[in-house]
Amino acid sequence: MTYSTLEAFNANPDMDEIHLGRHVLAEFFECDPNTLNSIDKVEKYMMEAALECGATIVQKCFHMFSPYGVSGVVIISESHLAIHTWPELGYAAVDLFTCGSKCDPKVAYEFLKNKFSSKRATFTELKRGIISKETIRQSNLSI
Repeated sequence: MTYSTLEAFNANPDMDEIHLGRHVLAEFFECDPNTLNSIDKVEKYMMEAALECGATIVQKCFHMFSPYGVSGVVIISESHLAIHTWPELGYAAVDLFTCGSKCDPKVAYEFLKNKFSSKRATFTELKRGIISKETIRQSNLSI
């Protein structure tokens, strides 16, 4: 449990629960296939997206498939950004999972939508780690 999580309860005594993270599941359609098939561009844009959304980068790992497609992950202090591309279909599936209030995964979503030249994009946002005030109290943490 981070200090900011406990601080959120202290700042809002009427809150009954908080969430630890936000997980954006993004679908990018009708993208530039040359961008999606370039490990250098995909890695660069994923790293830049992490910085744009306010994350702290810890590590990265990307792989180029044959005959085409890129998969990769950027590990951030706040969780991760992951991607798999299907350049032959102009499609990319992206996970943007951030914890705490420092990062906004929707900023990364908008950044990537632009960089991939996506003509159609959608996302679903999930709240992760929904914790009740009672659970915090039972864990013997001060709130």
